[in-house]
Amino acid sequence: MPYLHNYRLFISHAWRYSERYQRAITFINAAPNFSWTNYSVPEDKKFEKMSRQALEEELRQQIRPVQCVVVLAGMYAAHSDWIQFEIDYAQSLKKPILGVVPWGAERTPLIVQLAANKMVGWNAASIVSGIREITP
Repeated sequence: MPYLHNYRLFISHAWRYSERYQRAITFINAAPNFSWTNYSVPEDKKFEKMSRQALEEELRQQIRPVQCVVVLAGMYAAHSDWIQFEIDYAQSLKKPILGVVPWGAERTPLIVQLAANKMVGWNAASIVSGIREITP
């Protein structure tokens, strides 16, 4: 079997919308011939009672080693300072950003549209294809 490149990904998400994060992970895990490592922290391992500075440093440590940042582009992203921080930091490191439009969404936050190297639909094939396309 040929060698599969292992993609290092950070999936940006809001913990209060963790079902979307979990679904995105399910999509990516189910994709055939796709190997990846998840550098983001899920809700069950979220950081409790951290200062803003400490949380920012945690996010930097998660984003720094990745090859691509995946942003779930629900409208909550337009109002999340943390998702904006993640986007800004990823851009400062010249990390490619993949925007994923949630299934059935009629609108997508402008902050994600402007930051994304590519926008894709809410399904495994589109997400994986987008990651492969924009990741060096």
